[in-house]
Parts: sequence; structure tokens; C-alpha cells
Amino acid sequence: MKVVVFGAGYVGLVTGTVLAYVGHDVTLIDVRNEIVQAIQAGISPIYEPGLDPLVRRAVSSGHLRATTEKTVVDTAAVIYIAVGTPPRESGAPNLSSVEQVARTIGATLKSSKRPVIINKATVPIGSVYLVAGWVSEEARGRLIPGTHFAVVSNPEFLREGVAVYDSLYPDRIVVGTEDDWARERVLALYAPIVGRRFVHPPGIPKPALKDSPVPVVNVDSASSEMIKYAANAFLATKISFANEIAALCELVGADIVRVMAGVGMDSRIGGQFLQAGVGWGGSCFGKDVSALLYTGREHHYQLALLDAVHRVNEGQRLKMVQHLRNLLRPIKGRKVAIWGLAFKPQTDDVRDAPASTIIRELLKLGVQVSAYDPVALTNFRRMYPDLHIQYVTDPIAALHGADALMILTDWHQFQQMDWQHVARALNYPLLIDGRNLVDPQLARDAGFIYRGVGRGSGLMDPAFNR
Repeated sequence: MKVVVFGAGYVGLVTGTVLAYVGHDVTLIDVRNEIVQAIQAGISPIYEPGLDPLVRRAVSSGHLRATTEKTVVDTAAVIYIAVGTPPRESGAPNLSSVEQVARTIGATLKSSKRPVIINKATVPIGSVYLVAGWVSEEARGRLIPGTHFAVVSNPEFLREGVAVYDSLYPDRIVVGTEDDWARERVLALYAPIVGRRFVHPPGIPKPALKDSPVPVVNVDSASSEMIKYAANAFLATKISFANEIAALCELVGADIVRVMAGVGMDSRIGGQFLQAGVGWGGSCFGKDVSALLYTGREHHYQLALLDAVHRVNEGQRLKMVQHLRNLLRPIKGRKVAIWGLAFKPQTDDVRDAPASTIIRELLKLGVQVSAYDPVALTNFRRMYPDLHIQYVTDPIAALHGADALMILTDWHQFQQMDWQHVARALNYPLLIDGRNLVDPQLARDAGFIYRGVGRGSGLMDPAFNR
């Protein structure tokens, strides 16, 4: 099919590239000329493992192209809306970009191709009807008789760092619409993926053998939109729950890593998203939990559990700073090294990264900060220009003159460090492990004063002073 994708960010670029890989003719539309030029050159403008070679292959085969022009909309059988919906102060999603794209589609449609418009962006319940209204307002009086379009909710469930894998081998595909013909077109679009009829691309982890097709969840549009929000809210809840139990572990002398390993073995619970640490960040969890809280307020219903989930996560970041203050007295004038700026490993995404909150608090306390991240330095500097810190391109260089090291992203390369060498490189061997990356005994054997998250009072070191 001829497919147009509005928005070449994480979701739009990965979705478009994968659709091109399985044989569709895809055009990405983005207002950022530098993004378009990179894609046209066969280069992924974002860091996502396995995506760069797929972009290069799709562009060279002619199945993928990028442009700033909107005129291609009229040729498409399927049009994706994959633009950002950042939260407003109230928690409500900002739909201005979605509205702009919808009106652009309405102003551009001229034929009777009956396009299906897919809401891929995470949008509030009822947005299918909002988008349909915006498209109709712009198209009114211009479309030839018989022209019809449908808006379908088809939420994404991509995990940054494994987004290509999640697109090719999804757990499920959710299609929300009341139009049977639109549903059939969406199912035809995803047929190669549902039926697993494509060649496994090199560089992507091979899944366990799966003979059955990908499950398709056929629902109404409101249920589809709610599935996306509910899924992310539940995952955020698991993380905040782990952090609540971690705080209690510290008080009673238990080890959260061992506790959650035992809890996660229960098949009713599962072990994913039970890792205690600095809390969740990124562009999804916080935004989606806030959006559900806002929706609840709109309907005069208090989502008490999700309100607590949000508060626990915010407090978790500040706890890391408090740990540092307790162990490094006085803290004013000290230098602290930060390892990890991305909100999670295997991505350069720094939106709502825990590091941003923690660094801001450290600067308020008069702390000097040096920071290292394998791929996110440029994005962090661009997104947080008001944070005046030292950026270094080598993890050991970040330690020079530092009185403590804080690990805020669990990059795999950090696990391979020579910890005795790391301890010697610091002015004082203080390690605040915000991701429980280092075994406490290993850290102590290397000479560190160690503080993890929920590792138990028996694993805590006495307060450390200069």
C-alpha cells in the first residue's frame, strides 16, 4: 500500500521504516528539514539499535522516502498521525500538533481514495472523533461526491531500545474502529507482520519460535485509546510499587533485588518492571499517567492509585539527592560525577530523564557536576541548556576531581567497568547506585562507600564526611 506518516520521531520513523521493510511504499512527512535530509541520505536521525541499517535499506530500495511536502497525502491509502502530544501544566495532552496534521490532511484530500487515517500518537479517549471533525471541517465543500475517510485508533507499544523488534514482533496489534471497511484495510496493511511473512533482518535479536500469528485486538475506538493509557499506567505502577517496597527494605534490612526476584517468579505477577531505582522517565509513562489523572478530574473521579504512583516516582528522584547529602557532608562546593543521562539504556532520549531532575537539584545545592553518557550527551545539552554542567566523552574523565559517582542509567558498558580503578579515580570512593547496577559486596571490595536503592540497612555504609 501507499502509506504516509506524519512525524518522523521515534514512533513515526520506526513504524514507517518497518512498514517499508515488509513491502509497503512509505513517505515520511516532517517539518524539520534536517531530519528529512538525514532520512533521504539513508541515515537514522535517532539512536535506536538496528534502525540505521533498516533505514538505509528501505531508502535504497525506494520503499522509504522523506519530505516536508504535504501533497503526497492525496495518493495514500493509509495516513498515520505520529506526532508528539506533550503534557500541558494541567496534565492534559497538548493536541495542537495532532490538530494541525488533521487539518492539513483535510485541506489536501482531493480524490475519492477513501483513505484510512490512523491515530498512532497517544491521544485522549475520544480523539478519533476529534480528528475526524478537524479533517471534515477542512475538507468540507471540496471533496468530490462519494469521498469518504475513516479515522482508526492503532496505538503503539514500542519500547525505546528495542523498538524495531517490537514493531516486527509485537505482542499484539490493537485496532479500534466502528468502520468495518477501515478495519479490513488496517488488517491488510499489517498482514505481513501478523502472519510473520518477512525475512528476519540482520542485527535484530531473533525471537523465540512463534508459529502462531500475532494476536489482533479488534475493539471500538474508545477502548483502543484506553488500552494504551491503561497499559502504560500499569507498568508505571509496577515500578513505583517496587520503589515503595525498596524504601521499606532499607528500613527492615531486606534486599530489594532479591525480594523482587522472588516476587517476579509468580506467574501472576511477572518479573518485568519490578526493578527499583531512580524511577521512570521518558516521553510516555509520566505523560500518560498525567493524562489519565486529568481525564479522571474531567469526569469528577479521583484516580487515587495513579496519583500515588506519580508522587512516588517524583519523590524517588529526590531520594537520590538526599542519599548523597547524607553521605557527603558538607555537600556545597563538592563535585559529583554522573554516569547516564538518557532515561533508559539503548536510547538517546532524555525527555523527562531522572538525570535532569537530579542534576537540577544538585546545582541548587551548589554542587559541580560532570556528566557522561554513551549516546545522549548532545540531546541532553540541547534539551536542558540551562543546566550548566561539564560534559565529558569518557566515563573515567568524568571522575577526575569528583567526590562521588552517581549512576542514573544502567548502560551495559557500566557493568564491565574495573571498579577498583573507578574508586581510585575519585577524590572519595562514594558510589550512589541509582540503578542497583553494582553488587554491594563487589562495590565494598573495590573500596567504595556504597548506597543503592532498597539494598537493606545491613548493606548501608556509615555516613561519610570529608
